[in-house]
Amino acid sequence: MFKTRLISGIILVIIALATIIPGGPVLYVTLLAISLIGMQELYRAMKVREKNFNFLELAGYAGAVCYYLSLLKGGELPQMALMFALVLLMAVYVFTYPTYHADQIMSAMFGILYVAVMLSYIYKTRCLEGGGWLVGLIFLSSWGSDTCAYCVGMLIGKHKMAPVLSPKKSVEGGVGGVIGAALLGAIYALVISNWNGMSTHTPLMYALICAVGALISMVGDLAASAIKRNKEIKDYGTLIPGHGGILDRFDSVIFTAPFIYFLSMILL
Repeated sequence: MFKTRLISGIILVIIALATIIPGGPVLYVTLLAISLIGMQELYRAMKVREKNFNFLELAGYAGAVCYYLSLLKGGELPQMALMFALVLLMAVYVFTYPTYHADQIMSAMFGILYVAVMLSYIYKTRCLEGGGWLVGLIFLSSWGSDTCAYCVGMLIGKHKMAPVLSPKKSVEGGVGGVIGAALLGAIYALVISNWNGMSTHTPLMYALICAVGALISMVGDLAASAIKRNKEIKDYGTLIPGHGGILDRFDSVIFTAPFIYFLSMILL
């Protein structure tokens, strides 16, 4: 199991680098595909898809695609796209009544916001000045902090962080994840300093951003776990061997991406 998880993790890092480095259309299309797969996993868990593919599910995907298309123009279009998505979902609700329940409509809209919109901030971060370097902070503060938290928790973890929700997570591990992410951010800044010409991209700033991102990533991780426990499922999917589905691997990234984007805008 550990070997499978490790190999899958390495492949994920390679794919991430292969899409983040060129950015542009490659990253854009990859994130759209990941978003749609993640939405499908969430829709299955939240019972938007009961058994078969349906109009409500299709409307959710259409809303996500419209949102991504709106990113190409920017301005007020993304907000308009989200309003259109809501209207589209409500249209399916009323014109097929009583096929769907109100909670399914809310879950469908939640899928657009939680998966598609949140993940799109990876692309938006890449589009910032110096974004090629900033995107790395998203993954350092999520995947990097998760690895650090796991190692520290295994070594000295004693006090449970959320005993009912996630018994294996400890307070010591959480602290280790935040400190580890800060250290990784500082080291990352030093390593890329010869190529990164942005004077504000200092080790201190990268460490601060990664530390905050690590705190946010814990919420994302635990939130995904809470949904799975509520719906009584172990994993969202089986797409990634040893990890589960897209949402199982990107649960913390979903939360860190928007915050890294805004922190970069404010601090750098």
